[in-house]
Amino acid sequence: MMKEKIMKIIKDTESPLKRQLLIAGLITKLLQERGKDIPTVIGGCALSYYTREVYFTSDIDLAYSDREALDGVLKELGFIKEGRFWINEDIKAVVEVPAGTLIGEDSPEEIVELGEGLICKIIGIEDLIIDRLNACKHWRSAIDCEMVELLLARYYNELDWNYLEKKAILPENDTVIELNEMKKKIERWLKE
Repeated sequence: MMKEKIMKIIKDTESPLKRQLLIAGLITKLLQERGKDIPTVIGGCALSYYTREVYFTSDIDLAYSDREALDGVLKELGFIKEGRFWINEDIKAVVEVPAGTLIGEDSPEEIVELGEGLICKIIGIEDLIIDRLNACKHWRSAIDCEMVELLLARYYNELDWNYLEKKAILPENDTVIELNEMKKKIERWLKE
């Protein structure tokens, strides 16, 4: 069966990010087979994807509103719920669902084709940058500040700067000053 084949591929995959994306892809496939919407990879796993594993997290954060359907799929895949985490020791995976939906996240999402008929959806780069910029400013997270700079530098010419500024200026974010300072810093780097 397809599920067992994919689980074996996951176990045999060395790249931690590739393994996480395959797990998200298998979860997505099983939800689709049930006629459900697909989840969105957010948080550290999305950051790992966009930074090409410069940043790594041990868990897969998903945004998904139908918790009952997702819980059923995770149980079917051998995950056991421990607190807020779903853990599968066999494939050494941890899934967390910190958000039901992504309210106000409007940047284009990334659909990643993983082979074996699997896809996974990842939060848009601009929304991820805003999320990490919030952590940088409001939680004083140095690693998030570094990751925002890395993402801005790596994707500078591909980013929707108008969207970023529009989101950064919103009262719930209040990060437009920090975004503009980082943008100027990146522009200086790019000129050197």
